[in-house]
Amino acid sequence: MAEKTEKTEQTVRTVQKGATSRAAKASPQQPSPFLLFTKARVTRADQRVFVAKLLLAAVLVAIGGLLALSSVPGAAVGGTVLLAAAYTHLVELQHQCLHHSAFRTSKWHRICGIPLGVPLLVVYSHYRVRHLQHHRFLGTPQDSEFFGFDTRQPLTWRALLRGLLDYARVVTVLKEIARSFSGRWSYDIGQISERRRREIITEYRALGVVLSAAALAAVFGHGMPVLRLWVLPLVLAIPMHFLVELPEHLLCETSTTDVLRNTRSIRGSRFSTWFTNGNNLHVEHHAAMVVPINRLRERHAEVQRYAVHVEHSYADFYRGLVREVRRIGKSSAQAGKSSLSGST
Repeated sequence: MAEKTEKTEQTVRTVQKGATSRAAKASPQQPSPFLLFTKARVTRADQRVFVAKLLLAAVLVAIGGLLALSSVPGAAVGGTVLLAAAYTHLVELQHQCLHHSAFRTSKWHRICGIPLGVPLLVVYSHYRVRHLQHHRFLGTPQDSEFFGFDTRQPLTWRALLRGLLDYARVVTVLKEIARSFSGRWSYDIGQISERRRREIITEYRALGVVLSAAALAAVFGHGMPVLRLWVLPLVLAIPMHFLVELPEHLLCETSTTDVLRNTRSIRGSRFSTWFTNGNNLHVEHHAAMVVPINRLRERHAEVQRYAVHVEHSYADFYRGLVREVRRIGKSSAQAGKSSLSGST
């Protein structure tokens, strides 16, 4: 798998060099965005930052859990929302582990990455394989992210709603668990090493054990804690996570491998940058995916200068999205009317 990972990173570096070259040609009188594409190793300071994020996330989960179990309705609702937000944040922390940009020792990425994905039923090694392929093939027909919304499909309210309420993913996870226990699990997008396949199967089986324990707890009279601590937060976290992921490539150029054109960055606030664990700085991340997330902000000035899709805030992105969906809807309606009038 090390060879495959290295091959993936080499391909990404090739794409990055092409993007740098195109940027230089587009602005011959200006320096190219070399910092944007510069790799950086994880330092002890970077590792401490990530550990601090983990500790803060654990505190938020604990507070959310206590509130969710409260007999006071308002506190219980607030706790459920806080847990949903915390679980969403955990997947973004898991995302950094996928890239081995959190710890100085690689083994800790899987050790921490596996439990970070449990609340949202995200299996670390499966997510990692698919996500590295996404980095490798972004801008090509082979691109396929782990989370299923295809930004290349026609943009309609129905498609967005289907992505927002993607509870069918839970069923998909259950099927993957069943295949893992039966020995029928296989990777369906390309090829992976046998070692990686075994790791994925092991993690799906472990998730199956956790789900079975939760089900047994509910059967033996502890259904309310399971409902409040996991089920209801999961119901809220699925659309919450969708809203975090959606801006990454939507309404960008899908037929180019130039990261300056096929990816979006959002400057965001300190809060949104923390909550999404730097997912808002997505051009910066795709330009150099092994750079620790906490060091992406220093590259944002170059993104503002060279990238095509840069927003000031998430609110700006979603306002633009609403305008674009309305425009597409009106254009489709007008085209339908023209077609009917032409046929008569």
